[in-house]
Amino acid sequence: MTSGSTPRTGLSGRILSGIKPTGDLHLGNYLGALRNWVAMQKGYECLFCVVDLHAITVWQEPKELLRATREVAAGMIASGVDPASSTLFVQSHVPAHAQLAWVFNCVARLGWLNRMTQFKDKAGKNREAASAGLYVYPNLMAADILVYKATHVPVGEDQKQHVELTRDIAQKFNNDFGVNVFPLPEPVIEGAGMRIMSLRDGSRKMSKSEPSEFACIYLTDTADGISQKIKRATTDPNPLPDSVAGLEGRAEAANLLNIYAALTDCTLEQAVAEHAGSQFSQFKVRLTDTAVAVLGPINAEMKRLMDDPAEIDLILKRGADKATAIAAPVLAEVYKAVGFLPAS
Repeated sequence: MTSGSTPRTGLSGRILSGIKPTGDLHLGNYLGALRNWVAMQKGYECLFCVVDLHAITVWQEPKELLRATREVAAGMIASGVDPASSTLFVQSHVPAHAQLAWVFNCVARLGWLNRMTQFKDKAGKNREAASAGLYVYPNLMAADILVYKATHVPVGEDQKQHVELTRDIAQKFNNDFGVNVFPLPEPVIEGAGMRIMSLRDGSRKMSKSEPSEFACIYLTDTADGISQKIKRATTDPNPLPDSVAGLEGRAEAANLLNIYAALTDCTLEQAVAEHAGSQFSQFKVRLTDTAVAVLGPINAEMKRLMDDPAEIDLILKRGADKATAIAAPVLAEVYKAVGFLPAS
């Protein structure tokens, strides 16, 4: 497929999204992103990548980065991302990402980057010690998207600003060079209306950085590990309510019911009605059985893949070849527009 061609027949656009290999995949990643990606494969031409270039904007132990890169790829496949119908690859295996990012470093304005809230959050108080890569990584994210002329980008609510910046960069490039190379991609908010929170604190998003090992369910957790984490999940002394309104002020109860609803593909209202009046001890048994039934096969397939890294590497190589075939003509268009001397 060339850069100017339309997506495969019957598909309504081109999706690009990725996950950083900076820690184990968890339940929030699965319910908020991966499961949605799997569904999108039916309606879009999809490219999914392990964004290792983004990972090194903060220090990564090299051996751990290598392991985590394979494990994230294994988790994507085990969750249902199909390498036969989607393009699954590692970001650094397609040099066009970094090459286009440099062009965008010269297109984006400092004022735009200064407004990016995630840099402020991640750099913290000691901004002078942050890497230059962390500061300009929104330009790399724009390159990730636009090097494939992606039309839609699944992102969390906190990443929506990056897609807006991508649109600004695309528009400025097109205007500056008098071309129409890039589309203006649209954000698709992942897990819209659903936010998986910590099992230990219902006010905090489930995260790899949680201090308690019992706060987060990982896709690599065994059935016993899942059971122990749900059993120890923070609750309150009251039985479950008989209406969604009854969840107000009960963040932990709302979180556990949201998880159950997501895992069983029902609405929160249905989950509340099913368990109205139950004690948490009863509900946690049901939630555990459900979580193990959904995550158990994913865990087993991840283990099988990680035991055969050559299989993962072959899948990723094939994906990188497919991604390069799409990206190379786009980069050539960019280089021609900028005025770079063609390579012989």
